[in-house]
Amino acid sequence: MGAEEWVPERPTLPRLRAAVQECRGCELYRDATQGVMGDGDPEAELVLLGEQPGDQEDQAGEPFVGPAGRVLDDALADAGIGPERVYTTNVVKHFRWSGMRGKRRIHQSPKQAHVAACRPWLDAELRMLRPRGVVLLGGTAGKALYGPSFKVGEARGRQLAWPEDRPVAVPPRWVLATTHPSAVLRARDERQAAYDALVADLRTAAELLG
Repeated sequence: MGAEEWVPERPTLPRLRAAVQECRGCELYRDATQGVMGDGDPEAELVLLGEQPGDQEDQAGEPFVGPAGRVLDDALADAGIGPERVYTTNVVKHFRWSGMRGKRRIHQSPKQAHVAACRPWLDAELRMLRPRGVVLLGGTAGKALYGPSFKVGEARGRQLAWPEDRPVAVPPRWVLATTHPSAVLRARDERQAAYDALVADLRTAAELLG
């Protein structure tokens, strides 16, 4: 299981977006509408790395266009980070879901096997980018880069070094971890506090960008 054979030998971001539609590196493609690669300026200063596409992202073919994406857009604006400075992507490129709630498919977190299978896509994508910093949105993104022992609560607020086993042309100067914006939506009674904490983390990223 793994996506390596579907990754183009001479990748560009447009080629990756086309090639991921043919990926059979794990079973997730069977129930997904399409593969979803990242979006944004390839010269962006900041990469935001999330978990996987959601229901609306799977249908639109773009990352972070659903409810969590709207939370993220608001938080970036409140942190003073313009959309032109950001490239957004996920560690897993197909939507994993189980069952329905009304007309909406219910998100199911990807397993580590799915993250591992998708690694060739993420590695190829990251080699196309030159960000100064990377923000990890949630535990799945953190585990994808730093291994299964990674915990957002322990890493949050600390600058991390880019992992040596993820070769890129120009390693990012720093990595920061924060919660996934979907955690804000799940917070309910403490939603404002969760949102404020997300904005605070993104403000730290904005300060590091300068």
